[in-house]
This record gives sequence, C-alpha cells and structure tokens, in this order.
Amino acid sequence: MINHTIPLAETVPGVVVEKRPARTEKGGEELRKSKLEAWNRSKEGGRAWMALDMATEAKVGFGAFAVGTKETGREIDFIALRRAQAAGTPWSKESITDLMPGRRG
Repeated sequence: MINHTIPLAETVPGVVVEKRPARTEKGGEELRKSKLEAWNRSKEGGRAWMALDMATEAKVGFGAFAVGTKETGREIDFIALRRAQAAGTPWSKESITDLMPGRRG
C-alpha cells in the first residue's frame, strides 16, 4: 500500500527512502526538548558525582575486577572498606592493596 500523504518510495529501483515533512521532524524535536533540558540541568552534577565516585570506591572495584581471577574472586572486601571509611582511614596504595581479592584473611 502506498502512503499518498508521505511517500516512502523513490523512483530509484531497489532504494527506499523515507520522506518526512519538516513539520513531523519539528514535532519530534518538540517532544525531545523537555528531556534535553532536564539532561542539561543535571549533567554537571552527575559528572561531579561520577568523578568523586571514580576517585574512591569505584576505582578500587574496577581494579579488583581487572586483577581478580575465578579462584580469588573479582570483588573487593566491601566490609573492610566500609569499616576503614568509618574509621577515617585515608586512601593509600597500601589500603587499596589490602582490599583486593585474595588478600582476605
């Protein structure tokens, strides 16, 4: 069936091109506008949160996944991490190494 309002087929054999009037595209842009505005309002806060998260727990977790094996596991010791954070232990290479898989006592 041929759509006479918005023709779908070009005259080139084997090539189908969708033709959409500018009004339809404008409508789609209007629907996406509110989502885009909400994204633009929240992206800086999200970027700051991610930077802070990647500087601490996530960085250690990704490192554990990269160095872990089936035998040692691929997760850090989250209980030890929470206890160290509650005690105010500063982040250092030694404290990160202690949290890696295979170091659990």
